[in-house]
Amino acid sequence: MDQDWEQRVTAAWAAFDDYAEEDAADFRAVVDALADELPADSPLGLFERACAWDSTGHSDRAVPLYREALERGLSEASPYKGRRAKIQLSSSLRNTGHPEEGVTLLSPELVAPSDELDDAVRAVLALCLSSMGRDREGLALVLGALAPHLPRYQRSMAHYARLLVEPEAQ
Repeated sequence: MDQDWEQRVTAAWAAFDDYAEEDAADFRAVVDALADELPADSPLGLFERACAWDSTGHSDRAVPLYREALERGLSEASPYKGRRAKIQLSSSLRNTGHPEEGVTLLSPELVAPSDELDDAVRAVLALCLSSMGRDREGLALVLGALAPHLPRYQRSMAHYARLLVEPEAQ
């Protein structure tokens, strides 16, 4: 997509917090208008619509849109937005009672090329795991993601994270 469209999408999202909760439909209309500028089968438009529904409290409406965006090649059109879609879809799946699908979708992202979304992958995966009663695994992911950001104790925290899921490694 062209830079102008991306800038207008970014501006729309930058204004998201200016909308009151009762004006959520107005925000979705702004996103819909932007998405309508794209070809009907554009995965980018589907993704932005999914984000708008998700961000206004409708995970159930977002799930099919995220799925369709990914099926139509979002990851090829924009690898970054493709990864975001996987994170957000996994969160929405958890919110709608399907955390196991979120775990299945996000687990491969743990070994995907690293980027600024790595910690978000781990955070959402940890929530999905916790929703499935796998709290130790979730905590291990969160501690492992947090450890590099600590001013001290990185090595200890990374070690403790490993021990949560591999106790025999002591």
